[in-house]
Amino acid sequence: MIETRMGRGALALVGMPGAGKTVCAEHLKARGYFSLRFGGLVVDEVRRRGLEVNPRNERIVREELREAHGMAAMAVISLPRLQQALQTRSHIVIDGLYSFSEYKLLSRELGAPLLLLAIAAPRQLRYQRLASRSDRPLTPSEARERDMLEIERLEKGGPIAMADHTLLNQGVPEALLRKLDTLLDALGFSP
Repeated sequence: MIETRMGRGALALVGMPGAGKTVCAEHLKARGYFSLRFGGLVVDEVRRRGLEVNPRNERIVREELREAHGMAAMAVISLPRLQQALQTRSHIVIDGLYSFSEYKLLSRELGAPLLLLAIAAPRQLRYQRLASRSDRPLTPSEARERDMLEIERLEKGGPIAMADHTLLNQGVPEALLRKLDTLLDALGFSP
């Protein structure tokens, strides 16, 4: 149930790989929202180091960033950009908040309310999507390994469990995006 209209704030998309977070984030970006993809920070760092962008190198870099900055690494690195965006935008989107530490840091330091939106899909459907994507496809065993690593090492379950709202993505992308638009309209969330 939607209880209140949201003033200025951030929407963080959370969920397991293949659930549909990126589909939602791309849709919102096309609608004019400022959007920052936490996973993009890792890919940028992989490229900066001259490494091939693949799941192994991304995991290495992600873990090194977390060793250097703690479990809230992506939020620590992104906080100035997010705060700056909130100076000129009423609402912003964070694509792929992963750890519970990131959630806690942003809730405390962002300077605006943080709304968590979980995108959920059955595991086997997520694995099918991950296997068929053109960018960095994963086999079912690689997808399961990634799930386990993200839950065990990245505190990924916390933000999903704390979600303010959850959208189930079992069909075509258009159906998910209609649910997303309906929710955001009801919340008064606009670019």
